[in-house]
Amino acid sequence: MGAFMIIQADITDPERFVEYAKRTPALVEQHGGRYRVMRGASEQLEGSEDRRKIVVSEWPSMEAAKAFWDCPEYQELKALREGAANIDVHLVEITGD
Repeated sequence: MGAFMIIQADITDPERFVEYAKRTPALVEQHGGRYRVMRGASEQLEGSEDRRKIVVSEWPSMEAAKAFWDCPEYQELKALREGAANIDVHLVEITGD
């Protein structure tokens, strides 16, 4: 089964975040992922106000997404965003059609 990686980001230092944002898409693609939502408009329909950016990537499997997340190249990129954003990440399996 495929998987979605859902990221909610509060970017606190846009200048420091730029290099991470520039380099990550190629690595996602290299590991079999593809972005489904990135920098799109959003509208909150319910719940407490949440202005974080939302990024969704699709993966062939949970294992493929975890392999990307744990790879040494991504660990280097994650270090670029330390102190530049507060991020929550969820990995969910795609079920059904």
